[in-house]
Amino acid sequence: MRLNRDAQVRLAELAVGAMAGSGRIVFVTSHEAHFFGEHPTLPEYEPVAASKHAGERALRERQSDFTRRGVDLVVVSGDLIDGTITAKLLDRVRPGLIKARRDEAGYLPTVEDFAARVADAALAPDPAEIIFVGETR
Repeated sequence: MRLNRDAQVRLAELAVGAMAGSGRIVFVTSHEAHFFGEHPTLPEYEPVAASKHAGERALRERQSDFTRRGVDLVVVSGDLIDGTITAKLLDRVRPGLIKARRDEAGYLPTVEDFAARVADAALAPDPAEIIFVGETR
């Protein structure tokens, strides 16, 4: 919770204080975290998903303050991202996880795909409040 909720909130509060009139916070998360409590998650990933979900909720609770200060909040949520250490570690714990998810979704986004969407979230003139990268379950 200290990393995925408390530190995110503190960073956002400090950043908003330093933004002169307008800005944007982009919160990066996973589908497992964004949909935590709505869909089952891997037990091995549950503590991370729970804490990132709490971080997203905590930022959303401050959204009216951000808006009043001219700051947008955009969430970018990704499926299992091909090539990341998280995917590789989960695949070690559950051999075949990456292949099974790729087969189920038809495609797994790459690091480059995800990075491009994060950049879009930061730079687009009028981004959506949430951007999904890859299939949602």
